[in-house]
Amino acid sequence: NLLVHSGFEGTSLFYNLGNAYYRTGKIGYAILYYEKALKLSPGDEDIIHNLNLANLKITDKVESLPEFFIFQWWEGLLAFFSTSGWTVTAYIFYLLLVFSTGFYFYTKNPFHQKTILIGGVVTLFLLLITAALLSIRLNRELSLKNGIIVENIVNVKLSPDSGSDDAFIVHEGLKVILEDKVENWIKVRLQDGKLGWIPREDVKVI
Repeated sequence: NLLVHSGFEGTSLFYNLGNAYYRTGKIGYAILYYEKALKLSPGDEDIIHNLNLANLKITDKVESLPEFFIFQWWEGLLAFFSTSGWTVTAYIFYLLLVFSTGFYFYTKNPFHQKTILIGGVVTLFLLLITAALLSIRLNRELSLKNGIIVENIVNVKLSPDSGSDDAFIVHEGLKVILEDKVENWIKVRLQDGKLGWIPREDVKVI
């Protein structure tokens, strides 16, 4: 934890912290750090396995709103790489495009030029697609924040006021979408669409 508070981050650090919290029974923090690790290394089987085990222990079983299969496919594509992964992929396609352009003007063989031209067009197309995915992913990370409930039981309020009526109750380990912030209150949305306000210390940003 000292490393995290000092600004250090990394897949192994978050993964090991998740394991440590899981062993001590702090499921909320375990899920938080597994999610942080998965954000840096999407598709890591060990992280996914441990995260699934931790999620089995949470009280709330919130069903997501049904999505059209195209949107599910799109979300899977965006999550295929981390932001750094999409950046590296775009850079690789950019280098391939530069080298193929240079080789096109270097070679005098018409067959080679035709082959390189076709390959260059395909590479340019892939570069544009990758750059678009990277841009969408970056924009989403800046605008859309997810969090994990870290308190055992949290009364979600209808408004950012401790005297407000309770909307519903959530428990430790539940993943929520962070919608807004007013002073020491955070507006959260569940996967099933429910909205409410909770104290900011009861939820941690992934």
